[in-house]
Amino acid sequence: MNGVHDLGGMHGFGPVIPEPDEPVFHADWERRVLALVLAIGALGRWNIDQNRHTRESLPPATYLGSSYYRIWLLALLDNLAATRLLDDDATTALSWSQIDAGLRSGTPYDRPTERPARFSIGQTVRTRTINPPGHTRLPRYARGKVGRIVLWHGGHVFPDRNAVPVGERGPGTGEQLYTVEFTGTELWGPDADPRLRVSIDAFEPYLEAL
Repeated sequence: MNGVHDLGGMHGFGPVIPEPDEPVFHADWERRVLALVLAIGALGRWNIDQNRHTRESLPPATYLGSSYYRIWLLALLDNLAATRLLDDDATTALSWSQIDAGLRSGTPYDRPTERPARFSIGQTVRTRTINPPGHTRLPRYARGKVGRIVLWHGGHVFPDRNAVPVGERGPGTGEQLYTVEFTGTELWGPDADPRLRVSIDAFEPYLEAL
């Protein structure tokens, strides 16, 4: 979807000002929000792509006017309402040992696919111009642009297909994943720094051969 979350290349938001020695959390409530999101997410009622899409679907004024962890909290509340999880008497919370083990082992997102890779390292490709109503990981600034494939990662879960409405189960099926490099002038025109190189991870359905 073309939402306000997709800020790459947009004007009017001022410079990015790094915070020296930035703390992990700016307030105790942020720590608690992270814990809640991890603990409830471990129940498996939604996947990471559904959760990202919920955050992106917040009203524009709410999204832009909220801090990072407030966005997480608001999305969590929306997911809880969509799944009616708090109304389910059969829901059993996981113990910390179960959650901790899952976090330490990680979540694999590689998915073998029977379809061979269409593109090869070094090949020039163009990203598709798409405006999907649902979730996508292809940023708006990189659509319809020419770049060069520099890495191939094999099959991984395709987020656009996996971000079904919360409450439904995403298919978790795979598509070939590549790293594509673009010049700054290709992305932002002749006024951009010609030395700039930008790389994005792009799934095969985002790409067209030239």
